[in-house]
Amino acid sequence: MSLSRIRRKISNKFQRIILVVILLVIGVIVQVAVLRYQNSDPDKNYQDIQKDSKSKSMAFPGLGSFWMEYENRSFIDNSLVQGWDVTNANCSANSSMVSMPWFAGVGERIQRFLLYRHCRYFPMIFNHPEKCGEDIYLLMVVKSVITQYKRREAIRRTWGQEKEIRGKKIRLLFLLGTDSKGEEQAHHQKLLEYEDRVFGDILQWDFEDSFYNLTLKEVGFLKWFSIYCQSVPYIFKGDDDVFVNTVNVVEFLESNKNTTDLITGDVLTTSAPNRDRNSKYFIPEVMFSETFYPPYVGGGGFLMGGPLAMRMYGASNELEIFPIDDAFIGMCLKVLQVSPKEHSGIKTLGIKVKSRENGMSKNPCWYRDLLLVHKLAPDELIQMWEQLNSNLTCTQTKYIE
Repeated sequence: MSLSRIRRKISNKFQRIILVVILLVIGVIVQVAVLRYQNSDPDKNYQDIQKDSKSKSMAFPGLGSFWMEYENRSFIDNSLVQGWDVTNANCSANSSMVSMPWFAGVGERIQRFLLYRHCRYFPMIFNHPEKCGEDIYLLMVVKSVITQYKRREAIRRTWGQEKEIRGKKIRLLFLLGTDSKGEEQAHHQKLLEYEDRVFGDILQWDFEDSFYNLTLKEVGFLKWFSIYCQSVPYIFKGDDDVFVNTVNVVEFLESNKNTTDLITGDVLTTSAPNRDRNSKYFIPEVMFSETFYPPYVGGGGFLMGGPLAMRMYGASNELEIFPIDDAFIGMCLKVLQVSPKEHSGIKTLGIKVKSRENGMSKNPCWYRDLLLVHKLAPDELIQMWEQLNSNLTCTQTKYIE
């Protein structure tokens, strides 16, 4: 064999080796790029990425088991982004649920919930991170829906006033989804846009407001708070039809010594899952088989420490979304091994009195020493606030249950 042929043969082999190396390097680069794209591309929805891993870890482990095994570890998410990072609302149904043998028997409402249960975080339409500026002591957070403007306006005029109490700064926020799909949706959204332009106190996410989606407000707010409000020490969280005595709330918080695990309200310790298929609270055994929910505070209103809220955000990511939002809070607390504390001044079931007179549960003298009472219509709330802030003379300051 001639020397020139040997050289050509070696050259061809060397070129093939170089080509193989180049192809391998390109393959590695493409794989890395795909992984980065999945983690950062806004069109790749977070919920779809998480769907398979969540369903393997928690979804329906059996009738006798709901809880994962939790080691003693921190639930603070150290990888928090600098801003709200969800930009795509599209979330496909988890079609694997349909093949479950029990799926057909849980009813249409639960079926729909389960198909989209993995859809956890959504884009924000209105966002106000400035609410958690420096030296904010108490963030008042209220769940509402678009059509309840009168309730929001009554709160702004009364206990939701953004001011200082005993030198402590208070800020107000309302949590909303979008209106149900209907002819008035665009009109309602325009009105809400104007409302937010005037008051600047709306947090709105791009999911439909419904009973089963109330838990989305819980997890959405916990994430939002963990991003923007890490220095805020206290949160009030409640419904838009409650009365709150903000002075009493601040006085209680000033006396509080538990800054790590504070969560207090009207505690329910023996609340059982509703097995009535006709009830909106219906929970089939395949979703939760235990006799009672973990202890939780009534969602009408409760107080919580900011540090606990951040840990609850981490804990909430360990659990599947549950359709009863109050019970879901109890589940997060169970993961964290935190027990909610009863507060006798928080009346989420209203004031029940032994009296033959109608309306005695609206006696302002009984409200004077309380923190919260549920529930009041907007005109009742304004009237109660005006009475309590007038020269009120009380002969009986305690109610008799």
